[in-house]
Amino acid sequence: MIKTDILIIGAGPVGLFAVFEAGLMKLRCHLIDSIPVPGGQLSEIYPKKPIYDIPGIPSILAGELVDDLLEQAKPFKPGFTLGERAEIISRSSDGTFNVTTNKGTEHKAKIIFIAGGLGCFEPRKPKINNIDFFENNGVNYIIKEPKDYEGKKIFISGGGDSALDWVNYFAEKSNNVGLIHRSNNFRAHKDSVSKMYKLRDQGKVELYINSEVVKLTGDNKLKTIIIKNIDGNETSVDLDNWFPLFGLSPKLGPIANWNLGIVKSAIQVDNTLDYQTNVEGIYAIGDINTYPGKLKLILCGFHEATLAVQSAYKKIFPDKKVILKYTTVQGVQGFD
Repeated sequence: MIKTDILIIGAGPVGLFAVFEAGLMKLRCHLIDSIPVPGGQLSEIYPKKPIYDIPGIPSILAGELVDDLLEQAKPFKPGFTLGERAEIISRSSDGTFNVTTNKGTEHKAKIIFIAGGLGCFEPRKPKINNIDFFENNGVNYIIKEPKDYEGKKIFISGGGDSALDWVNYFAEKSNNVGLIHRSNNFRAHKDSVSKMYKLRDQGKVELYINSEVVKLTGDNKLKTIIIKNIDGNETSVDLDNWFPLFGLSPKLGPIANWNLGIVKSAIQVDNTLDYQTNVEGIYAIGDINTYPGKLKLILCGFHEATLAVQSAYKKIFPDKKVILKYTTVQGVQGFD
């Protein structure tokens, strides 16, 4: 039985930052994550992707941000149950929570933070008959190591931020890169779209709009994609890799059965004072929660984690007064 003050479900950036904030309040944390390494989506999906909206850091790779968050949390000695999914929850007569994973690991905590990002997620796959055959053989839904694809002919499908960011990245690396989008309107940030069109005009991006991939061919590895446009005309393109980047399909998994308020696969929080759910003692922070005005940004998750920790401290120590201690004065005093 693993015992802790705060059990954090989700070891992504928000969960890791919550460890730091809790440590400043002398609260111990343990984290559960179904992914075998800390970092959540940043580690599993785009470790080499730059992030530009962390205050005070103009640009940082996702994997480097995870490393920094782990280093920041290190003085407070968090525990980890990785590669396991939180599955069963119960409450003891003393008000503490008991959480058991799918592998039978038992945890007891006074407070629970659900910081599971998108929860259990899987890529949205295009409906092409033989796509499963080519997965990891020319078809990939995640770009983990961009250096593996530099110098190769790659095509990317999608119209969101991830698709445009990677197209621009590879185009600037002198890749032979193409972009396919089923519409002529892009959901990505305007700056990314403008940049893509400039690269297209420079001959660095082969663009197909109002089009989609309808067929894949190859022997043991993908060799050719067939692109069909809105008029029914088809184009055959030989390539090395195709990345359909249509986003992730979020699923809460077993957490959906924990009697929490659920709205469109997200956990509803009762207020934005502390991000507590309808179950007292259970908080939802980061991309997994929803409330009016919610923005799915890492920096917003950091804010939510900070306020949730303050509230959790009051619940654990109701007779103690919360005194905000500035790190500029107190420094960071870890656990022995």
